[in-house]
Amino acid sequence: MSVHDAFSSALLAPELPCPDGLFSSNGADPASRFAVYRNNVYSSLINALATAYPVTLQLVGDGFFRAMASLYVQAHPPASPLMNEYGNTFAAFVQSFEPAASVPYLADIALLERLRVRAYHAADCQPMDQQAVLKALQGQADLGELCLQLAPSLSTLDSAYAVVAVWAAHQTESGVASLNPWHAQSALVLRQGLQVKVFAIDPGSVAFINSLAHGTPLENAVEHALAASTEFDLHQCLTLLINHNAITHVHVKQKVSP
Repeated sequence: MSVHDAFSSALLAPELPCPDGLFSSNGADPASRFAVYRNNVYSSLINALATAYPVTLQLVGDGFFRAMASLYVQAHPPASPLMNEYGNTFAAFVQSFEPAASVPYLADIALLERLRVRAYHAADCQPMDQQAVLKALQGQADLGELCLQLAPSLSTLDSAYAVVAVWAAHQTESGVASLNPWHAQSALVLRQGLQVKVFAIDPGSVAFINSLAHGTPLENAVEHALAASTEFDLHQCLTLLINHNAITHVHVKQKVSP
């Protein structure tokens, strides 16, 4: 193993000693200098997780969160130099972290917060003018064949818990008192301008939006939505997408020649 590999491995493994071959230009003990550097790396990664998951932290407290994050850092070192990408698998880690089982909705909250981070850093795109979207929808004879392209910042989440209500309650000091997390809720996350927004939507809307995101024509997307929820409201869902500039392009699905 090279000195570089040994150095990298030992950084996130506190049980490993200071790698051989290190020296300090000022004569200080390499082991003590390495320990300081290791601590700084740990702290920066844990702080990055705390910044990306503020509600998750609030739900369990700073001490519990940092202990959990420390174990995550050891098991999942950064795979990219982009710090905004660090913690992509944190929600899955929380889900399998037995001490967190007393807060059963914690992993879903972490996933919602990760979707917010992704939305903020998603590629910029030019939304379709709202009037142009309406004109395209109203002027198409075969409406069911239309495909709606959605903004790259958009994502959805189905949860057995009231994830949007829990997240929203922690945005104000007085919101937690009346919180009831014990009902299923779905979420839509998107960026409008520089602001990331979170909306509570029904499961039918989740199915509809996910179908559109996979290139499914409007008619089939509606079928998927109604299969998920008979209370799906097409007008309400389209209005939400149009009003928040989530549609970037409207086109008719090209038919494959026999």
